[in-house]
Amino acid sequence: MPQRLPVVLSIAGSDSGGGAGIQADLKTIHAFGAFGATAVTAVTVQNTRGVSGVHAIPVDVVRAQVAAVAEDLSPAACKTGMLATAELVRAVAVSIREHRLPNYVLDPVMVATSGHRLLDRDAERTIVEDLLPLAALATPNLDEAALLAGFPVEDPAAMRRAAEALVERGARAALLKGGHLRADELVDVLFDGREWHEWRRPRLDTTSTHGTGCTLSAAVAGGLA
Repeated sequence: MPQRLPVVLSIAGSDSGGGAGIQADLKTIHAFGAFGATAVTAVTVQNTRGVSGVHAIPVDVVRAQVAAVAEDLSPAACKTGMLATAELVRAVAVSIREHRLPNYVLDPVMVATSGHRLLDRDAERTIVEDLLPLAALATPNLDEAALLAGFPVEDPAAMRRAAEALVERGARAALLKGGHLRADELVDVLFDGREWHEWRRPRLDTTSTHGTGCTLSAAVAGGLA
């Protein structure tokens, strides 16, 4: 009897340009040998140059999407990306707990690479209080880590402090992405409450960074599944 592909549920926004959001997630999950399912939280009008519109999906529709996938497809992992509002953050947290979704990867999408804000300011604290304690892994960039930890994160030492803060606040592990470091060598830092891991690479001279955070978190969820 053929083995069923493990299912990964992406709870995130749609990117009309296809480079980020659920479109990037589905491509990545497939590349990792898993089957991607989605609960769309927002429809964005965007391309590689920026975001020109955001339409949040009603909370009851988002929760119904999660329930439909959870009750039939039994996800082996899930991830969240763009959640847009504090109300959606709270609703998604309830759904993750209610359906006991395993291997949850939290990508705290707050600001697009283009600079367009993708999360209401009043939702930042809600992510810390409601989603961090559920996360097997949180994957913030430096700007997001600073908002979640409550202090500037601008160098590897601060990245370590922020990783510790996120684990203390409930995440089982934190992976801080160093792409925004102002240095020729970039550092990514992972802390699981016991062990540290670092990856150091030279900076690449490229503007092709749209959707990299979505792709990374989807890849981790695919690997966990």
